[in-house]
Amino acid sequence: MGDLHPAVAGVLRFFEFEHLPKGRIQGMARLFHDVAHTLARGLEPDPELTVALRKLLEAKDAAVRCAVLEVRAATGQKVIVNPSEFR
Repeated sequence: MGDLHPAVAGVLRFFEFEHLPKGRIQGMARLFHDVAHTLARGLEPDPELTVALRKLLEAKDAAVRCAVLEVRAATGQKVIVNPSEFR
């Protein structure tokens, strides 16, 4: 990511997914990671690119939370999520 604008690289760091549980949760996050990196490398650095990445990050966070709930429900775990679990 060294050749990317610092603002773009700063947002991209939040699309890492390797630390998440393998399977459905990590797979969901990887989809957004791939889109984010495609955008970052395919568009010129611009404030609108940073906005697009931040909005994609919001969508990724929601999708990953949904995947967490699905996995928990499928395994009989509690599905009410404490927001502090996502920090």
